[in-house]
Amino acid sequence: MQQKASSEHSSPKLRVVFAGTPDFARLTLESLVEHGHNIVGVYCQPDSQKGRGRILTMCPVKQSAIAHNLDVYQPQTLADHNSQSLFSELDADVMVVCAYGQILPKEILNSPKYGCLNIHASLLPRWRGAAPIQRAILAGDTETGIGIMQMNEGLDTGDLLFEKRCPISDTDTSQILHDKLAILGSQAIIEVLQDLDNTKPTTQSIEGVLYANKLAKSESWIDWNNDATEISQKIRAFNPYPIAQTHASSDKFDSKVLRIISASIVDISHRNMPGEIIKCEKSVCHVATGNGAINIDTVQLSGKNAVSIKDFNNAYKLTLFS
Repeated sequence: MQQKASSEHSSPKLRVVFAGTPDFARLTLESLVEHGHNIVGVYCQPDSQKGRGRILTMCPVKQSAIAHNLDVYQPQTLADHNSQSLFSELDADVMVVCAYGQILPKEILNSPKYGCLNIHASLLPRWRGAAPIQRAILAGDTETGIGIMQMNEGLDTGDLLFEKRCPISDTDTSQILHDKLAILGSQAIIEVLQDLDNTKPTTQSIEGVLYANKLAKSESWIDWNNDATEISQKIRAFNPYPIAQTHASSDKFDSKVLRIISASIVDISHRNMPGEIIKCEKSVCHVATGNGAINIDTVQLSGKNAVSIKDFNNAYKLTLFS
């Protein structure tokens, strides 16, 4: 697989259609604009209702596209004839796709001269699918990256054109890793487009295939019988959404849901049962696990704001997690 795009031969600026929706994709769109590509259309998901007032809200990609005076398209689907005809009229050389949120039919995949290139946040074929960042942290991976893939009709099964690697530290949350990979993705696609004619695709390996299923809220419950490392990975993987949670008891309440926003592994020995509080005072809250212990740093009681464990300890004295 090509690791570094050649800069000796640069392709002319291309007619690009960009497709993306969330903030992860916004940075790539802005990078394409900055590098002078002719963006003939921006596709994103339809506006959605947000907040308690259910206010119709534009996604980050649409906001950026409007700020740069780009034409925006928000079809409910690209599977119908009218949407495909409109896409064809854009006469794109290439479609760049980044977290768009829709399946592209073969009529769209085959329309541009260079097809459709997807920016995927993993080292394929590991973690194909919807939640590669979270699944990598949850599994304890020490490395991930960005892959630029020639899209086909499969789920992240296309040939690879380029990749950039990124280490995962033991303090990275999904949000932190998301931000790192968003930058890498915006850089990687520019390198590929600079020399697209000379970039050779590589077939993905049939070994090491894993699927990154979308996170379910039911997965967010902490099992204190697990070891400290596994629990730490869950807390980091589920931050900022949907946030790891547990039942907690204190001197003022019994078995309320407590969201654990951040925590760290502590190197202490203990004989406590999993979920028991080893020490909880001031800015310290050591909790026993099936193997080792963790210190709770930031928490949120249901219906309350997130607070530091120091502030939480000023109001409550935790006695048990279950």
